[in-house]
Amino acid sequence: MTITIDQAIIHEITQNNEGKLSCRLRPQPLLNGQAVEVMLEELHQTYTSKAGKGFGHFGVPEGSDAEANDAFSNALDEYRSGDLGFVEFSGKAGKLLQDELAKYDFSQGGFLLMACYTSLASEFLFVALLNAKSSMTVLDDMELTQNNHLDLNNLQLAARIDLTELQAEPDSKKYISFIRGRAGRKVADFFLDFMGCVEGVNTKVQNKNLMNAVEDFVAGNELTKEERQEVREKVFDFCKERSDEGLDIDLKSLADEITEDGMDSFYDFANTGDYELDDEFPADKATLRQLKKFSGTGGGVSLSFDGNHLGERVIYDPVSNTILIKGVPANLKDQLDRRLKGE
Repeated sequence: MTITIDQAIIHEITQNNEGKLSCRLRPQPLLNGQAVEVMLEELHQTYTSKAGKGFGHFGVPEGSDAEANDAFSNALDEYRSGDLGFVEFSGKAGKLLQDELAKYDFSQGGFLLMACYTSLASEFLFVALLNAKSSMTVLDDMELTQNNHLDLNNLQLAARIDLTELQAEPDSKKYISFIRGRAGRKVADFFLDFMGCVEGVNTKVQNKNLMNAVEDFVAGNELTKEERQEVREKVFDFCKERSDEGLDIDLKSLADEITEDGMDSFYDFANTGDYELDDEFPADKATLRQLKKFSGTGGGVSLSFDGNHLGERVIYDPVSNTILIKGVPANLKDQLDRRLKGE
């Protein structure tokens, strides 16, 4: 187990034939048996590995009702101070989610899971709206029966509050992380609104700025092509490792990792430019992967290659807007040869 569970509970939000929502509250926490441990461990791993998460904090968006937006955070404060039990706190959250869902026509309810657990010395509150999925099971007498189970693989509406960071740095803009919807931030608006969460850190922008700073840094030092690529790969490997461990990119630690004798300080370089980098921010591997690979799609053509091939196996001519590839991949060459032979 990579997590230590404190408490967990599930409430159900249902919709009747008239479309009215109601919240069926569980009167006590889930027993921390093996089923709960396995479920939360799986959800923790799935959530941590989700790419492209957004980050935010408790706040009031423009034009919103401040009192309504504070309801979840106020209840959380009461729970953290001991004035409210976990069951009562989660019950308030269930009612808040029910009220928020009632504003929309698309909702059919689901199971609200709330869990407090510790991982890597940080305490988290995990909040997710899970759906049930139908499946077929073979009984002992070889008869088929249909049952429902929680769809843990399709985790779309979930957020995690870093309670340790919230307590240590209440002014932080990133102690809440959330899964972005498939169509972008707006898909999960109602889920974040019920918690009173507003987006605070644009992870993609921070990672794009870091990538630009690295490119300018290697260009400004007298490095060979191989040395420049080595720095890029060190940056990517460092950030990937931090991301896999659920940690933020620490700019000072990254600078120590890539700055060698005879080179300028990357930390000083990044802070003297117009990169607007925070000292710590979450990693976005999809953005940083551009340090190692070039890729693009458009007009029916997709192309991807390792960065160290540029100028050698892959020759780019910006004037003629063409790319020459030396040494066509064997499987692609076979397809091309077959097509030419057929024509």
